[in-house]
Amino acid sequence: MKRVRDLLREKDTDMWSVAPDDTVYDAIKLMADKNIGAVLVLDGGRLVGLLSERDYARKITLENRRSRETAVRDVMTTHVAYAEPSETLEECMALMTDKRFRHLPVMEGDTLIGVLSIGDLVKAVIAEQRFLIKQLEHYISGG
Repeated sequence: MKRVRDLLREKDTDMWSVAPDDTVYDAIKLMADKNIGAVLVLDGGRLVGLLSERDYARKITLENRRSRETAVRDVMTTHVAYAEPSETLEECMALMTDKRFRHLPVMEGDTLIGVLSIGDLVKAVIAEQRFLIKQLEHYISGG
């Protein structure tokens, strides 16, 4: 069973972040430029929140706020679930599915070491299942 630490070794380790006092516009622009669905919110290197496209849609658009005038801190998700390197990918998928979010920071103690998307997890689980199927086919065929 693959663990978070294994996936982090294999994937792109770029983590994009903004500060709590940055404008939502700047955060959304970064997300568009990097083709990502969420940014981490760091204050002095410490994870304090996450801003997602869902936050934007619900807290800016629907509340008729202005993204160029609203600080990230005013609309970010502050209760951010996270994974630890020793957790399995299946545990992370279950958490993300149960809580209905698509981005999961990875913490080692108080240190942010990565971020996983639901896409990262699905791709890794599918690859692991394909490998297992090929091994079983090889075993069954006697090869």
